[in-house]
Amino acid sequence: MILTLDSQGRLHLPQPVVRMIGNRPLELTSSSGGHLLFTAPEAGSPVVLAGIIGELGIPDLLSFFNMFRKTGVLHFELTGGCKDLYFHQGEIVNAVSTFPEEDLGEVLFHLGRISRELLQKTRPFLSSRTDLGTLVVERGMITPQDLWVAIRQQAELIVYHLFDYQQGSFSFCQRKLAPEEILRLSMGTQNLIMEGLRRVDERAVFMRRIGSLDAVPVVTGKPAEGAGGASQKILALIDGEKMTVRELVRCSGLGEFDGLRILHQLVEKGVIALEETPTVAVEGDFGEIMDIYNGLLGSLFRRIAPRHRRFRQEIQIFLRDLPAPYSYLFREVELKEDGTVNGGRILANLAGLAEEEQKKLLAEGLSELVYMECHVARQELGAAESAQLIQRVQEVSRRVKALIGRQP
Repeated sequence: MILTLDSQGRLHLPQPVVRMIGNRPLELTSSSGGHLLFTAPEAGSPVVLAGIIGELGIPDLLSFFNMFRKTGVLHFELTGGCKDLYFHQGEIVNAVSTFPEEDLGEVLFHLGRISRELLQKTRPFLSSRTDLGTLVVERGMITPQDLWVAIRQQAELIVYHLFDYQQGSFSFCQRKLAPEEILRLSMGTQNLIMEGLRRVDERAVFMRRIGSLDAVPVVTGKPAEGAGGASQKILALIDGEKMTVRELVRCSGLGEFDGLRILHQLVEKGVIALEETPTVAVEGDFGEIMDIYNGLLGSLFRRIAPRHRRFRQEIQIFLRDLPAPYSYLFREVELKEDGTVNGGRILANLAGLAEEEQKKLLAEGLSELVYMECHVARQELGAAESAQLIQRVQEVSRRVKALIGRQP
């Protein structure tokens, strides 16, 4: 976003930035002909380094803090969320993230330690004093050892996923870490960097062969000569029931990267083949709600996309940025080529909720998406041209409210 000074030397900031800063005073810490750096002077942990990701990439940045044995918190502002890496004497000792897929509950789910239904039922009991890890251990859903493994894997995944980003901004606050902020990871920072880069390259190779996480693996009948224990586990799961690559990797408990690696090996050997995902028909009231909203989403997309080349990407970012519970409704949902969404995937994300709660969350979540697109329509099409589309949105809202038993 480009900002300019007005005739009186004032700088008008975007509303999200204003909310974040509040009414705190700011101090001009550094300046040149190409940058201004403002910091909060009363902050206990001053920003000592800030910049943008680009020519200075993630590997270079992490290597710098490792080489000079820095202690403090490295904060990233990225498309779709934020991450914080905690450094102690140059080593990454912890990491936290606002990305929904890096939530501890999602890590436990993808490791096969907790079901989606139990996860959904547990979240309402969370509070500022009770975190998810403590709650699931106290209720006997997982063991303390399971929790330790998940927390450490969560931190490492947050680091590994950083290497997917070529753009964003960062800032480093130098400060002493509290004991509870230090989590010893399984490898040092330099090894984390090399592993992160390796995973980016190799995952791209795996996905070129596998194609889609929604593909369905099937055994071909060719013997799996020399297959190890993990491969045999994957084959047993495939032989047991039909499931997508995404479901298979989760059920294996191997984690996404290792699950895809073994699956790729089995495909290369011809032991398994991949079939396209069968289309899941969403019927009844759910199907009608999906049809109503997908009709509207398709119409909006056809009108806006030709004028806004980044519209599809903008929608995906919007879906990732949505707060809970909408972030869970749209988890792993990709926009189709025609601008509609996969009703089967959304319905799977609703599993574990009562039927009326499912309908309510489905309607509210799709409404959020539609109203976001209407906002873009006003900007791209103008008030007059977008008026008819917005009128349709209002009609859709009334129809869906009636369908789920509310007053239209």
